[in-house]
Amino acid sequence: MVDIMVDIILSFKKLLLGFAVMFLIVGCGGPDRSSNLIVIDAGHGGHDSGAFSGGKKEKDLVLQITKKLYKELRSDGYRVYLTRNTDRFLKLGQRTRIADHKDAKVFISIHANAIADKSRFSAVEGVETYFLQKTRDARSQRIARRENASVLQGTDKISRDVIVDSVLSGPKIIHSHKLAIDVQNSIMKNLKRGYSNVRDGGVKPGPFYILVGASRPSILVEVGYLTNPKERARLFTSDYQKRIAKGITEGVGRYLDNRKNQQGF
Repeated sequence: MVDIMVDIILSFKKLLLGFAVMFLIVGCGGPDRSSNLIVIDAGHGGHDSGAFSGGKKEKDLVLQITKKLYKELRSDGYRVYLTRNTDRFLKLGQRTRIADHKDAKVFISIHANAIADKSRFSAVEGVETYFLQKTRDARSQRIARRENASVLQGTDKISRDVIVDSVLSGPKIIHSHKLAIDVQNSIMKNLKRGYSNVRDGGVKPGPFYILVGASRPSILVEVGYLTNPKERARLFTSDYQKRIAKGITEGVGRYLDNRKNQQGF
């Protein structure tokens, strides 16, 4: 009986040792993301306030969310680079070249939306994620024009069309679309856990020039409408911002994991 008990104890110790080794090998139960660099761009900044409503500025909101996103991504093991972490303006080329120079896996630009029709301020709301593509959708074109206005000063229409046409084909667009879907779904999942009536604006194509320069999967997230009183109030709370940041982080992780499994990326 004593010999049997000794064998059982030894077997149990070996089992525990095996679990401990496996735990260390997989990095505390999670994937090693340290080789993945994510570049995050807080839209606007400096003299360019972006959307403005109810005394709130887009440039301030997106910087707050970007800083929370930085912490979420870092805590998940990613390397992260911010195009700006203070209130300063960057030209289009400065923002997009960073992703290539840093060899980022993805580029994400954070923005907030707005409309001009005051009679519809309370009706128009929601989170939307865009990937680069021409579109005939009037609403997407209007949003793109507003976001493009500051970064394209001094560029003529022919040059702008050439810039977009040069990148509209190829794998970047396909992967950007997939990234947008994963990020949008994860943001909505996290927001709906804590808030009711959060509108899912979906994933949409749009001619956003901020997404042109980086030669890697790139998306633009419109986190909500500053012109909607309910949404504006939520957007400037720490909890809501953290949920958006967590959603983006989870979406990036899902996209990169799927791409690695499919292509060894």
